[in-house]
Amino acid sequence: MSNPQKSQNYTFALFVIGVLFFIFGFITWANSQLIPYLKIACQLSSTESYYVASAFFAAYFVMSIPSSFVLKFTGFKKGMSVGLFVMAVGAAVFIPAAYARSFPTFLIGLFVIGSGLALLQTASNPYAAAIGPKESAAKRISILGICNKIAGILAVYVLGSIILKDSDAFEASLKTMDEVAKNTALDALAQKVVMPYVFIAASFAIVGILLFFVQLPEVEEEQDILDPNALPGNAQVAATDKNVFNFPHLIVGVFALFFYVGMEVISYDTFAGLGTHLGYKLDISKSFATYTGYGLLLGYTIGIISIPKFISQRNALIVSCLLSIVLVILVVFIKANPGLTSLHLFGSNFNLPTHPAVWIFALLGFSNSVMWPAIFPMAIDGLGKFTKMGSALLIMAIVGGAILPPVYGYISETIGNGQTAYLMMIPAYLFILYFAVSGYRLGKK
Repeated sequence: MSNPQKSQNYTFALFVIGVLFFIFGFITWANSQLIPYLKIACQLSSTESYYVASAFFAAYFVMSIPSSFVLKFTGFKKGMSVGLFVMAVGAAVFIPAAYARSFPTFLIGLFVIGSGLALLQTASNPYAAAIGPKESAAKRISILGICNKIAGILAVYVLGSIILKDSDAFEASLKTMDEVAKNTALDALAQKVVMPYVFIAASFAIVGILLFFVQLPEVEEEQDILDPNALPGNAQVAATDKNVFNFPHLIVGVFALFFYVGMEVISYDTFAGLGTHLGYKLDISKSFATYTGYGLLLGYTIGIISIPKFISQRNALIVSCLLSIVLVILVVFIKANPGLTSLHLFGSNFNLPTHPAVWIFALLGFSNSVMWPAIFPMAIDGLGKFTKMGSALLIMAIVGGAILPPVYGYISETIGNGQTAYLMMIPAYLFILYFAVSGYRLGKK
């Protein structure tokens, strides 16, 4: 018989984690607007602008292992609270960075925010998997993913409307200014980010304080997060393993997650750039990343309904990899003229792009949606007392978001074609496909 009180505690805990995933999404997708914004404000090259993603996601690689040690002392709940306080400090760094119009200081702020997120994610992902029935862990992560992507879409609209408003006209006006007037105009642009990040810093601090005092069920580290029978073909790893590196399926999962995060970040952080390459104005293409968000939301919703009722999460991962490869090929080779069509909806007119590559690229959000919910539980399955360290290694893999977008930027600048450069995504999806087909079974008995 189920315990109503325990079920209620888990429901409240899931709500709290949902709020945290909302925060993850907002601050992560804010980078899609910061990249073109800082490119203008700090007069950067395309490759330099993608260092925004590098500074942010590099923090996961540097701080994830230290985060696992912090969690040993704080536990999951207090660790999440500390992570929020660190993020508040990072957001506050944007204030002096904006007034000095210093790109290195912006990068420091992004690294500090990423450090807080590393601690927050190292705690919250396994916690989300552990609260409630083990067999529904992937479904819970998908629900939380919806919170994440809704926040991401809001970040694009809200932040973009503040810091990238009339960006095309502003760039054109810069060409007619002398050096003094140009610097004055750029300083004013840089300071547009101050008030949004003051609000963000305050919000992080307030949520961190509230989280510190709320009562949440604690998860025992020694318990397995997932039932070894919950995933098809999985068997528990021998308990005699001495350290986390004795789980080869985890190591392959880390690399799979590395490539997945890089591909997802590319799918929204480079979307504005793809739009300008296709011939759209930045005032139009700055919101293209929201289309990726809608694709992710659709994918998460379908995943919640269909996994595992109609398809196993492993098979869903295989299908999503194959679909992603097909979509990338179509994006690269489809040529058309840029255009807009007007859509009247809810009493408002929306100008939507007609270039098919825009909508095909947006569908990568749909095909990517199952990857994190499937890879994370499959990789962490059977780790037992090594769960926190295994989670830290998986969170380290988010560094893929730091490394792969600048690689795309470099290839794009080198060949002079941002569309063709997306071919670099195919080997990444092929590795994730390997994990889904056989890599997840390595070392299992």
